[in-house]
Amino acid sequence: MEFRVYYEDTDAGGVVYHARYLGFFERGRCEFLRRRGLSVRELADEGAVFPVVRMEVDFRAPAVLDDLLRVETEVLEVGKTTFSLRQRVVRTEDGKTLVEGRVTLVCVRPGMKPRRLPEQLIGALRSTNGAG
Repeated sequence: MEFRVYYEDTDAGGVVYHARYLGFFERGRCEFLRRRGLSVRELADEGAVFPVVRMEVDFRAPAVLDDLLRVETEVLEVGKTTFSLRQRVVRTEDGKTLVEGRVTLVCVRPGMKPRRLPEQLIGALRSTNGAG
């Protein structure tokens, strides 16, 4: 998923504000699933939502106004109720990794009770090859 850095993404120093990367990662996860035929909204309508339960983020270099960025997402682990992804924000112009993170999500039903991952999600996660 590619996108441009806008003024609203930057802090007083003119670089992308650190918390914005969490939103970039979220968009990347949704698009990652969409490209594999899954809709986060449809999964939620079926009673499966995916809150983040753990995230580690390493900030390597800053992005600035007007940079064209890409979010890459890769499956690391698929469990019974959780899955973990590695995500990177890469500057398209030079391929430099700016931010890298690992995120773990848990599948819950209404009332925030853990539930098994839906079979169609497991299939989509296990069939991935490389970043997307």
